[in-house]
Amino acid sequence: MEKLRVALLFGGVSSEHEVSCMSASTILEHLDPEKYTVYPIGITRQGSWYLCGCTAEEIADGRWEHTSLRRCILSPDRADHGFRILEEGKAPSLLPVDLVFPVLHGRNGEAGRVPGLCQLAGLPFVGCDMLSSAVCMDKAVANSLLDQAGIARCEWTWADRTRCEKEPLAVARQAAAQLGWPIFVKPANAGSSVGISKAADEPELLKAIQVALAQDDKVVFERFVQGQEVECAVLGNEELMATHPGEILAGAEFYTYDDKYKNGVSQTLIPARLSPEKLEEVTAQAKKAYRALGCQGFARCDFFVEKDTGRVLVNEINTLPGFTAISMYPKLMEDAGLPLPQLLDRLICLAQERAERSHG
Repeated sequence: MEKLRVALLFGGVSSEHEVSCMSASTILEHLDPEKYTVYPIGITRQGSWYLCGCTAEEIADGRWEHTSLRRCILSPDRADHGFRILEEGKAPSLLPVDLVFPVLHGRNGEAGRVPGLCQLAGLPFVGCDMLSSAVCMDKAVANSLLDQAGIARCEWTWADRTRCEKEPLAVARQAAAQLGWPIFVKPANAGSSVGISKAADEPELLKAIQVALAQDDKVVFERFVQGQEVECAVLGNEELMATHPGEILAGAEFYTYDDKYKNGVSQTLIPARLSPEKLEEVTAQAKKAYRALGCQGFARCDFFVEKDTGRVLVNEINTLPGFTAISMYPKLMEDAGLPLPQLLDRLICLAQERAERSHG
């Protein structure tokens, strides 16, 4: 059987560059070499693309940038169906591929730009398409669509950079009046808890607005929810598989970037400490939210289960969940009977199925 040629994209211009490398390393280790010829393509923090002669270990620890590198670009010309390799003094050569596996966390990876480029080039790709990726990345847009679909979430509001900079006090006081204390403040477009703050009073809220604006031009304000933070893994295009949720036991006051990827003190429980009925409710809401935001391929759906009321509240949908050694998505899928090598096979099959029925 002829091997499938897979371009594995990682790194990128993102605050989550390191996490992307860790996820890509895990994926490279678990893609069956009998089925796939994998071309690792690293994107530097400055945005340069390189075809790499590197190992999974070198991707994980950042040494890939010091291995055998050849500049490349993804060709938008559908006749190429792959990448152009750029070598000094030579005409660009063609690297044809069958499929792209983007492992680019954060704003420049999850916001739909790379899926859009793949769609333009006519290349099958793993994960959500351009529109659903962009929608899920922008919390203000995603929250509005979830509200419209009647999917419960915590009370929220938002403001753009112009208003936050011209009248920050008015923005802060309006958010406090609407949501009460404490308030979570987030950049609308960011991931892995980057730029998120918890504000207990007005000075903290004003500072939190500035922290969020350092990441994006829109700021989202959310009511604090006292409850369990649970995550559900969803897989599929038309027919969906959704796991029972796992539970995050954060090592910090809330689940921060460092808590997720660096200090290793957070814990996960699978399944979450919920009744069988509540586990089923979260799973059903995950499928509903996934469909409402147009997701395909895979995504992780994050929820709060409110302590006093038992309400299941959507927090966010992550269209490119982590694949690190401690990431919840692959753990949930393994618990549901789909270990990582088989999960990767399924993700690639879903990408191929979607490409076969694509209208261009």
